[in-house]
Amino acid sequence: MGQALYRKYRSKSLDEVVGQSHITDMLRRAIASGNVAHAYLLTGPRGVGKTSIARILAHEINQLPYNDESTHLDIIEIDAASNNSVEDIRNLRDKVAIAPTSAPKKIYIIDEVHMLSKSAFNALLKTLEEPPEHVVFILATTDVEKLPATIVSRVQRFNFRLIDGDDAVKHLRAISNAENIDINDEALQLVARHGQGSFRDSISLLDQLRNLSDSTITPELIESVVGLASNEMVLQLLSAYDSQDLAKITELIDGAEKRGISAITITDQLVHAVRTDITAHPERLNLLDKLLEVAKSTWPFVKLITALTSNMNPTTTPVVAPPPAAVAQKAPSTPAVAPKPATKPVAKPATKTQPAEAPAPKTLEKPVEPPKPLGPEQPFPWAEFVANMKTSSPGAHSILGKCDYSFDGATLTIFAGKPFTKKQLDKSLPAMQSVLENVGVQDGVITVLETAKPSDDSAIAAALDIMGGGEEVAL
Repeated sequence: MGQALYRKYRSKSLDEVVGQSHITDMLRRAIASGNVAHAYLLTGPRGVGKTSIARILAHEINQLPYNDESTHLDIIEIDAASNNSVEDIRNLRDKVAIAPTSAPKKIYIIDEVHMLSKSAFNALLKTLEEPPEHVVFILATTDVEKLPATIVSRVQRFNFRLIDGDDAVKHLRAISNAENIDINDEALQLVARHGQGSFRDSISLLDQLRNLSDSTITPELIESVVGLASNEMVLQLLSAYDSQDLAKITELIDGAEKRGISAITITDQLVHAVRTDITAHPERLNLLDKLLEVAKSTWPFVKLITALTSNMNPTTTPVVAPPPAAVAQKAPSTPAVAPKPATKPVAKPATKTQPAEAPAPKTLEKPVEPPKPLGPEQPFPWAEFVANMKTSSPGAHSILGKCDYSFDGATLTIFAGKPFTKKQLDKSLPAMQSVLENVGVQDGVITVLETAKPSDDSAIAAALDIMGGGEEVAL
């Protein structure tokens, strides 16, 4: 049975480690000078060499040869995922006092140390504070945030980096040549990119690919095996985004979903494409920000389509200009005033037969009429309506701020979204009715529905149509 490539080409010494020179250089100098610490903490993403360096470090501290199959009584590996109880650590603490059998140091490698329970950490803390002279701890974790600060403060910490793309391609080329794997450079770059900075993932994919083709491994083969969108499709999506072609975007996303390509995978490819070409297309920065939200959504395909249509003008009900008659009706009434003559007219003397006319009484201003009902062509003043509810019903005001609505000129429909929310709003219907009149809707009707508002955005509607219906949820 053949050995997996990632094990066959695992580093055997600090000099062979690729992409972590900032760590290996310091460790090499510490060993050469004899300044070995009592505890080390190796942190970073998975597949970047933490466990390999932990094993290499243990053997080099003890001046022992190392290979992947080697074992030694004084180098003990513990998997904290399955040995995480306080009893396990107490047992370890009892054995720590025993001197090494033949090597200078007894070294404990605790992998995925963040999996220890709280009581196990407390039990380990005492040993880390006052370890025997012959003991060295090497802790490794992918989630350092879960470690107590008291543990972190008692170790020498080394932070691992994701493997640089060029380093990954160079290493993969060396393995391909050694194993006679026929793969072109473009395909190797795709393998490295799919590994996302993890040597182990990249080499494992290369191992899988060598058994799938007798000819040259191409990017097209990798795309079909891994479930990636083609480079052509990614470029078409970006072109459709630039032109805000909703039909093309939905067509491409629909086709990708039918071929089993996940929305997260397409998003990752789009992020890489946008970042690679951002200097030539700085206008896509907004898209990059939107794409980062896709993975958080409960409907990734919907979120992806809305991200790609983020520059599209939202579909809204157009505001139609009222007819001239309506304008005239709304214009404030001002009594007509006769133009003043150039010279002051001479008053006629009063005669006995024609008494002088009494001065005309002042014309009273016409009382202001209440606002006319809003017509279906006029936008409903929702913000004003919600603001006025703050005084009438603070509870309803808070709920309404999260609701959608529609208005047809006579009926205000409020979409509560949940039965409980509808029940709370129903209690405030009298107050809402009063506020409705205050904002200019006379004899209007308020209807509260427990459902969510049907989408009137073309991008959302198209996305929901692809998904077979549903509601977009913002997280």
